[in-house]
Amino acid sequence: MFFQLVFWVFIGATAVQLAFWLLVFSRLAWRRIPEENGTEEEPSVSVIICARNEAENLKKNLPRILNQNYRSFEVVVVNDGSTDETANILLEFNIKHSNLHTVATNDKPAHMVGKKYALAKGIDTAKHDVLLVTDADCQPLDNGWIRQMQGAIRGAKTIGLGYSPYEKRPGFLNRYIRFETVYTAVQYFSFALIGMPYMGVGRNLIYRKHLFQQVNGFQKHAHIASGDDDLFINAVATPQNVAIVLNPASFVVSTPKLDWQSYAKQKTRHYTTGKHYRPTHQLMLGALSLSHFLHYFGGIVLILKISTMFASIFLIGLRILILMYFYRLILKKLHAQDILPWIPLMDIIMLGHYLVFTPSLLTGKTNSWK
Repeated sequence: MFFQLVFWVFIGATAVQLAFWLLVFSRLAWRRIPEENGTEEEPSVSVIICARNEAENLKKNLPRILNQNYRSFEVVVVNDGSTDETANILLEFNIKHSNLHTVATNDKPAHMVGKKYALAKGIDTAKHDVLLVTDADCQPLDNGWIRQMQGAIRGAKTIGLGYSPYEKRPGFLNRYIRFETVYTAVQYFSFALIGMPYMGVGRNLIYRKHLFQQVNGFQKHAHIASGDDDLFINAVATPQNVAIVLNPASFVVSTPKLDWQSYAKQKTRHYTTGKHYRPTHQLMLGALSLSHFLHYFGGIVLILKISTMFASIFLIGLRILILMYFYRLILKKLHAQDILPWIPLMDIIMLGHYLVFTPSLLTGKTNSWK
């Protein structure tokens, strides 16, 4: 009776997984990347960066942003209570760059946690309607970054979802972080392509200011430290107003965590927002994660019994082959082909990822964004 139950759970979970990969994630794998995503109009853009104790990152990354090849743009940097040399570094850049504007959060209300107040202040300061958001520890890979991202904002499209990979470094942790970042991108890009956009990443995100005003900014989730990107997009995104940006010139590389403890803290903060998604999005993502877990759990249990061993091995192998096919196409688009040989192992390790971070998804709370 037990093995029979496990067998049908395994079959159901495998079917759900294959449906996700064949019907949803395949959209991203087969998506054509336009050679040029910019528009001739080139509307003025406000790039917004929130910084808390980011002196070194600003020295390294701000020049690449300030010297973008774009007709009209400003860069607004919000100094969110820094105690390092951030203010002095910004002053030095201000002297050399007339398109840099700085603002400080000296009047931050107690109920506004995380960086939402800083970002809201940056948006309020911004002169232009098109807002391009990134972080101080991020650097565009190309001087056409602004042009590529703003090309998503045209007609009914008022939101552009960009991609922000992590810098490649030695070690297994870095490889896993980069894989998990790719897998997250596979999800939010693919669901946007089927008309179910649910999130974006604040390291590379563009939208029109009126969307922010339309939902009263971050008011509904001001008490949550994270969510300035995914909860905001979850509230304002529709099947009609979202575009994805895949041209490599639009990528923004970010600095990865260097130890497991820092990575776990970062992911815990991110996962605290999931329970605030729309119910349909929670159901969709829950089905994806649960079916992934039950596919392997059921398959491993069934391998222990001779009568179900070969069926279990066959279906696990079939799913892996399908994953490898689609990941090969996707990783080529995202310039992360070196991860491909590690996909089977990383796919299994994700089971531990679910076990570690699901409690944060359900009950976790955090008040800090740094």
